[in-house]
Amino acid sequence: MDDIVTEHVGSILRVQFNRPTKRNAMTSAMYVALADIFNEAAKDENTRVVLWHGAGDSFCAGNDIEDFLKNPPGPGESPQAKLMAALVNFDKPIVVAVQGAAIGGGTTMLTHCDFIYAAENAKFQMPFINLAVVPEFGSSCSVPARIGHVRAAELILLGVPFDAKRAAELGLVTQVLSDKDVLARATETAGKLAAKPAAALQASKRLMKKPFIDQIKAAMKAENEEFSAQVRSEDAKEAFTAFLEKRKPDFTRTIKSPVTA
Repeated sequence: MDDIVTEHVGSILRVQFNRPTKRNAMTSAMYVALADIFNEAAKDENTRVVLWHGAGDSFCAGNDIEDFLKNPPGPGESPQAKLMAALVNFDKPIVVAVQGAAIGGGTTMLTHCDFIYAAENAKFQMPFINLAVVPEFGSSCSVPARIGHVRAAELILLGVPFDAKRAAELGLVTQVLSDKDVLARATETAGKLAAKPAAALQASKRLMKKPFIDQIKAAMKAENEEFSAQVRSEDAKEAFTAFLEKRKPDFTRTIKSPVTA
């Protein structure tokens, strides 16, 4: 599909989000297409490494809200869940160049990547709480495990934005580079990985993931169930309406009056 562009350069599969005018926000169709890309790459012996980046001045601004509201995920298999499964089971290295916005899923997807090079202009955020929903992609488990509960609470329970420097301090990215150098560095690393022995490379990644993979899968399942319930709540309705109307949400509207005897 045109919204995601792929190209093979030797044994490197380059994957590019291609909705620059929408800051590469994800539609349901894009989730399915990206899941298919990773599932095919997992089986393709000619693909040793995935190099992932966005067109324009952003990596990914999360969900396309208008598309999302037309197709909210249910408790079962959803486009988002298909991509989550593809990423958590992917045992080849993923190298990412992040520039500009990496919001919502644009941040949580990165928790399944191995090398994350952030441009100085990169802006991260997990604003799920602000939309009255919960984290995704297993991030309710992986982020506290990586940076500790207290630091994770700031990012998840407050939903605060953070820059590339802060992401590096927290250990959420590999390195911060100038905007003009970030893709070149990611490409260089992908080339180094592609020259390594493929079977040992994949086995090493599987071994690194093995102690945590069952926990991540369980977290994803729980998140998906909670997300599908919360997204249909009155709080979420107010949050998304306010987002589209470009105003601050008023969650006091959704508080029920106390029951009197």
